[in-house]
Amino acid sequence: MASILHPLRIGKHIAQYPIIQGAMAVGVSGAKLAGAVAKAGGVGTIASLGLGLHSPYFHQRKRGSFFEANRLALIDELTKARSISPDGAIAVNILVATKDYSVLAQIAAAQGANLIITGAGLPLTLPQYTADYPDVALVPSVSNFFSAQLICQTWQRQYNRLPDALIVENCQRVGGHFSQCEDANSSGFSIESVISQLREYFEQYLGVKMPLIVSGGISDRTDIDRILEIGADGVQIGTRFITTEECDADERYKDYHLQASAADIVTVPSPVGKPSRALRNFFAEQAITDSSTKLERRCIANCLETCLCRDTGKTYCLLQALSKAALGDVEHGLIFSGANVRYTERIMSVTELMAELTQPHKPMVSNVVVQRKNPLQVN
Repeated sequence: MASILHPLRIGKHIAQYPIIQGAMAVGVSGAKLAGAVAKAGGVGTIASLGLGLHSPYFHQRKRGSFFEANRLALIDELTKARSISPDGAIAVNILVATKDYSVLAQIAAAQGANLIITGAGLPLTLPQYTADYPDVALVPSVSNFFSAQLICQTWQRQYNRLPDALIVENCQRVGGHFSQCEDANSSGFSIESVISQLREYFEQYLGVKMPLIVSGGISDRTDIDRILEIGADGVQIGTRFITTEECDADERYKDYHLQASAADIVTVPSPVGKPSRALRNFFAEQAITDSSTKLERRCIANCLETCLCRDTGKTYCLLQALSKAALGDVEHGLIFSGANVRYTERIMSVTELMAELTQPHKPMVSNVVVQRKNPLQVN
């Protein structure tokens, strides 16, 4: 029998349930989704990457307009999310690899974000950007013990503090970009081993109880219980929240996920230099084969510190590829996805999904077999 889910405390903030909604850019997890998750008792997360791209603040021909638009759009999204959930836990996810990382961190802290979650790099200087807002919890995402140790040692030495929690990515299951994980099945590199190493490091060597949240391939209560049993304090779930009414993406994007199967998951190269996990479509096929005639290689915003598209003319514009998909062009955009896509037959509300995730697991019994053509097959 599944145990009762306990609240998740991160810094000074408490979520009713140990569930963090994962960040999904560009325009997939905005204020509507984050606010709804926070209201339902989880941690709702606004993805900051590309927020300003389709905002009224962005003027493509004006130098620096994209970064100013991001800043203003983030303020708007935080205001909207807070209006949906006045008392819930709301996070902003910021990518270290973006050029406006430090500015967005300062804006998020100043505008009332409860947590700042980072990804795509080691946030070794993050505390200096939020120093005036000590109540904001700082939560780096890591893929192994050594990254976590480096962050902790650097923060202790330079800022006399530790992270408020860590998100530990399971590279074999997480959606979007992931670190190379050829050693994931080796001793010491599995998600169970990483959690065990981190728990020992914090409790025995640093003398603290650090909340550890696992991300990657988690889609139902059975998955949650399994992760908590290996010693984690919570989970981060991204893909499952796409097929909700409140998800900020286009309905065609949601439906594409709704009808996907495990066979549709592919690994796609990315301009950030890491592989990414996505759904198979025309764009993914072209990116995998690196078709020079089909991919848009024009950099539209100069958003990344290092970009193979901008710097070498290889791969594609990440911002544009993600944006196209989220706006509903599900054949010519990049559709990130976690490894679990078998979880539901319909779009549901966040409230309903959170109730499903937080109730003890009951095996589903059905005599109905639904057969439908898979729209993801690429001819």
